Amino acid sequence: MKIKTLAAVLLLSGGATCAFAQNNCNSNSSISHEAVKAGNFKDAYAPCMEVLKDCPTLRFYTYSDAKDILENFLKGIKDRNSADYQKYFNELMGVYDQEMKYIPEFLKKGTKLVYGVEGAKGRKAVAYLQYAPKPDVKQAYTWLKESVNADKQESNGSILFYFMDCSQRLVKADPNHTDQFFQDYLDATQYADLAIASTTKESTKKNLAKIRESIVAIFINSGVADCESLQKIYGPQVEANQNDSTFLKKAINVLKMMKCTESDAYFQASYYMYKINPTADAAVGCAYQAYKKGDYETAVKYFEEALNLETDNAKKAEMAYAAAGAMFGAKRYTQVKSYCYKALEFNPEFGSAYILLAQAYGSSPRWSDEGALNRCTYYVVLDKLQRAKSVDPSVEEQANELIRTYSAHLPESQDLFMLGYKKGDRITVGGWIGESTTIR
Repeated sequence: MKIKTLAAVLLLSGGATCAFAQNNCNSNSSISHEAVKAGNFKDAYAPCMEVLKDCPTLRFYTYSDAKDILENFLKGIKDRNSADYQKYFNELMGVYDQEMKYIPEFLKKGTKLVYGVEGAKGRKAVAYLQYAPKPDVKQAYTWLKESVNADKQESNGSILFYFMDCSQRLVKADPNHTDQFFQDYLDATQYADLAIASTTKESTKKNLAKIRESIVAIFINSGVADCESLQKIYGPQVEANQNDSTFLKKAINVLKMMKCTESDAYFQASYYMYKINPTADAAVGCAYQAYKKGDYETAVKYFEEALNLETDNAKKAEMAYAAAGAMFGAKRYTQVKSYCYKALEFNPEFGSAYILLAQAYGSSPRWSDEGALNRCTYYVVLDKLQRAKSVDPSVEEQANELIRTYSAHLPESQDLFMLGYKKGDRITVGGWIGESTTIR
């Protein structure tokens, strides 16, 4: 009888202890949560840690409260090598580890969570990079890669960003990571695109779009994104997305930014974009494609269409200059002149257009049977070069170098004297050039 009585007492005592512990957890949870909401992290710390220790599955928000508390403490410590900093950092990592351990239990009891175990791992990696005294990038990358591979388009935007950032750091340290870096870029942009397409919240779309732009910038500035690499990446993607105008526009912009406008990916993206929506950029791409094939008449047609479609004068100037450059390569100097002057109509301070015009004149100076008169063409060339550096200081060095080169081809004074010309006289250079200049 005494044994039964003792057992009953122990059972009742155990139940009371559990009830007391539960009440204590509820009390600490309430105190810490209210303190966090008030920004009183100091008073929130002890009760919050007690809840995580005694009742780890009581409320999921306790984990976010604990992170807020510890991150606030870490931000307030300047010396990352101090004992306090290391203590709070270790506790912060421990909170993430405990969160990952108990997420399955929260899910089992029906708690609605924004992320799962792998999402928590990605968030741990981000916090690790931000707060670790000396973060190990390889370790952070491993966590981030596991998180992204699991959550894909459900990945938090910051996780996608840091995933790409770590991959960039690794490829800069080790070229053997290059192929993986390219794959990481493809995955990150694909998941970002899918996330953007799946959300209906405008603010979320904008945030994800900014993150995607940052991911693209990381790739472009990596130092390993050359045109050959971009062709390997965008070539198959362009074919797979030939009816997706949003993707094609982004691809065209990246390839233009990287000066890969002679790649097949750029040509194909422009062609498909032109079929869907004949924009100015798409028309320029089609023009380059025709030019590369030697079909100059078609190239001119597309360049003209691009100029008609574009409304921004600065962009019109760039397009006209691009057309002039293409025609220069084809030695169609009359059209070079026409497009250079169009570029200058849209932007009178476009020094490069004056330089290209000068080079076209200098490349085809023959308009007379008299050699000395043909050499007068170089006076016009020098006029354009002087004009280039007067309107656009950024081209001064190039203009001066060309001035030195072309000055060596000017006619001799005695040769001009025999033809009835002297210093200070005006002369019109004939032929396709048709410009007047002063002999000096």
